[in-house]
Amino acid sequence: MNWNWDVVDDFMPRFWDGVLVSVQALVLGSLLAFTLGLVWAIAQRSRQAWIRVPVTAVTEFIRNTPLLVQLFFLFYVVPEWGPAMSPLVTGVIGLGLHYSTYTAEVYRAGIDGVPAGQWEAATALSLPPVRTWTAVILPQAIRRVVPALGNYVIAMLKDSPLIAIIGALEMLGEARAYGSETFRFLEPITLVGIAFIVIAYPASLLIRVLERRLAR
Repeated sequence: MNWNWDVVDDFMPRFWDGVLVSVQALVLGSLLAFTLGLVWAIAQRSRQAWIRVPVTAVTEFIRNTPLLVQLFFLFYVVPEWGPAMSPLVTGVIGLGLHYSTYTAEVYRAGIDGVPAGQWEAATALSLPPVRTWTAVILPQAIRRVVPALGNYVIAMLKDSPLIAIIGALEMLGEARAYGSETFRFLEPITLVGIAFIVIAYPASLLIRVLERRLAR
């Protein structure tokens, strides 16, 4: 099968529609993952067993089940108990919830890496717990884990095509749909592959630069 530029021109509007969906899923999913991950990490350090134990159990369960199964559960099962969600909203929640369990471990490592003297100094100054976390611990912990969080953003980008299974047609979903309609898969699939490389490789280089700077 030879390359056909007319097919490329015909596919481009749908390609950009897919790019928009991919960007929305990636940005919103990352924000959800970073926020929930921090909540999980702090809750797992709670001295209250009724908080710590359930949170640990939930995060372990989510981390050890496939993302695809979780997407199916959110899209097909959850609406039986509550309002139905659009495919994109379901995809964002699925990606964010799944990756929040990994970012929680990243945050946990960052928090554990804060020197004990910082905790002792906050105690000596009689800082309230909220002030201790927001002004002393988290600024130091988050600085340490920024590169690792960036790596999970790239991983989420590579997992984003899974949301096409539930009807949120991102780049690969649009390419597959176009190929099924026209029987031309070479051009759309190739363009999507190039797009992932163009996005992911520079992002990985940026993360390496950021990691070296933060290390200094």
